[in-house]
Amino acid sequence: MTRNESEGALASVRYIVDDVQAAIDFYTTHLGFTVLTAFPPAFADVVRGPLRLLLSGPTSSGARATPADAAGCGRNRIHLVVDDVEAERERLRQAGVEFRSDIVSGPGGRQVLVADPAGNLVELFTPADRR
Repeated sequence: MTRNESEGALASVRYIVDDVQAAIDFYTTHLGFTVLTAFPPAFADVVRGPLRLLLSGPTSSGARATPADAAGCGRNRIHLVVDDVEAERERLRQAGVEFRSDIVSGPGGRQVLVADPAGNLVELFTPADRR
């Protein structure tokens, strides 16, 4: 498979991180990602299903291309479906992961927000039909 074919099968999201190795450790240890490539301290990419998460450190070209006034903009986050959001919350709490919300329920399901070591948000979501 060529690089373009493998990239076409994945959706890629870039997160700017302060410490690439800490981000690798967080996503692989706590959220079930696997490492595709790793070049700390500049860059790594980790994969979970069809999601390729680009982890760009301060020296990466992706981080350098971000305007200084764009830092902290938006409320964007990656969205990971889990079987039981309460069980995931408890597992991650015991591991010392930082939560940015309580569990919130809505018509579509339940969600909770966690932060990676750089403060990027990850939404863990259990659809209503899995409650």
